[in-house]
Amino acid sequence: MPELGPALGRLIVPRPLVDPWVPLDDVREALATRMMESAGGARRDAADDAPARALSALDRDVWSAAWEEAVRRAADKVANALDRELVITARRVRMPQRKQAALALSGTERRALAARLASGGDGFDQALDTVGRTAFALRERWPGDPDSRREWQDGQLLAARRLEAAWLALEAHVEQERSRWAPELRTLLSWRPRMWPVIALWAPVAALALWFALVLGGYLPAPPWLAAQLGF
Repeated sequence: MPELGPALGRLIVPRPLVDPWVPLDDVREALATRMMESAGGARRDAADDAPARALSALDRDVWSAAWEEAVRRAADKVANALDRELVITARRVRMPQRKQAALALSGTERRALAARLASGGDGFDQALDTVGRTAFALRERWPGDPDSRREWQDGQLLAARRLEAAWLALEAHVEQERSRWAPELRTLLSWRPRMWPVIALWAPVAALALWFALVLGGYLPAPPWLAAQLGF
């Protein structure tokens, strides 16, 4: 069994240069832990002379599922952070609550966001092809020759290195999302309530109040019904 820890690199020991816009340490740690636990399970199965289980513990589906779960969780955190910023900005410009509800990212926008975060995983997908091919060959010819086992080990280490690269690309895409949504936030900051409903509501009231004041001041004649009430 190869040792995956060093190959996972900054998934295990991060070296952030700046504080992230959306903290993803919990997602990163869960991803690294999941793969280390899978490797540990494979090592135990190999020690128990259960090669089929050992190979299945680190097959293509296991690597792929771990990455997809990490992307989903990261996308949810970014989308929720964007929703919060949109609502905070809307409250700052005193947008009505009924309009604030429509600002939240739609399901389509959330899926597009997740696709952008996952777009750095192309190299990882290629490495998974190697994992699938070498695992199939080793399973078919178990225990195989030293070259077959070495190819499988190299495929596992390649997947680990490409997973690290995919994660670093995801972190970069998360920072880009902030820039992507900056114009929308600026547009939201310039929002102002429409004045015509206010004018339409208050103009008749103001006109009636002015007319009544002129009547009381004697500048306009009072209608009979009002004159009777006022004693004119």
